[in-house]
Amino acid sequence: MSDLAPIAEAVAVDPLVPHPPDYHVFHKFLERCKCLKAITTVVCWPMSDVALKGAVEAAAAGLIEPTLVGPESAMKALAAKIGADIESFPIVNAESEAKAAEICVAMCRSGESQAMMKGSLHTDELMKVAMQRDTGLRTRRRISHVFVMDTPAYARTLLITDAAINIKPEFEDKIHIVQNAIDLAHALGVAEPKVALLSAVETVNPKIPSTMEAAALCKMADRGQITGGILDGPLAFDTAVSVKAARIKHLNSPVTGQADILVVPDLESGNMLAKQLEYLGGAQLAGIVLGARVPVILTSRADSAETRLTSCAVAVLLHYANHPQ
Repeated sequence: MSDLAPIAEAVAVDPLVPHPPDYHVFHKFLERCKCLKAITTVVCWPMSDVALKGAVEAAAAGLIEPTLVGPESAMKALAAKIGADIESFPIVNAESEAKAAEICVAMCRSGESQAMMKGSLHTDELMKVAMQRDTGLRTRRRISHVFVMDTPAYARTLLITDAAINIKPEFEDKIHIVQNAIDLAHALGVAEPKVALLSAVETVNPKIPSTMEAAALCKMADRGQITGGILDGPLAFDTAVSVKAARIKHLNSPVTGQADILVVPDLESGNMLAKQLEYLGGAQLAGIVLGARVPVILTSRADSAETRLTSCAVAVLLHYANHPQ
């Protein structure tokens, strides 16, 4: 018997939670978008196969009406190479990634575009322009990122925040991060999302700052300073998603074992958690930036066209939650 056999057996007889055999979340978002009008979307620097295909396929699915921003001749050459028809899309010429980001942000500020989609440029290049105080897309809310997960080992929509924007968020930032995620969950159809504030342990420990912040955030929710969701924490990852683990540890709350939102202590832990679920847990993930003037579709340069398609659907649902038809 190989060393992996006992692990495989344990997984077979003791699954994390009862779950459907396949993906079960993302198709619901795409289905809901079928009755919604496509949103105008600037696509910043779609200069890779998947970035350009993602925009074209999202347009074909009726999710977005794209304007492509980047080097026009090179973009048309790429489209011809991969067999993508972009003849009907407006193209704004930009010879550098920095200039493309400036153009896209300006179009969103002016109301010409209802959303912005990252292409193949680096996240920092786009977001440093978007987060400028006077010329960017800031609002009163802190800008934050959410990974929307479709995980075959978990029977619920799962949101992880923040794993891409705020490196080491201050406590005040986390208030906005939590509220942004709750508002997104509402847009995705989760009426009263269950929010797990993650740490390494379930007890408040002054030597572990994330436990202190979790306790304070829960109290703020009790006092109505954070609204629309049910908060609990600190919780370890296992007790947030596993009823069995919570029962063994004698934890009983509406959140344990059935969290909809996982709020991580910092970017490093969140990014590793999301990527582990993707590459080892078979999860699909979509990415969206919240707290800006418009939804920002923020995916990894390595993401597939399918992931970009679902990220667009999330942006559509968020747009219409904020601007009902």
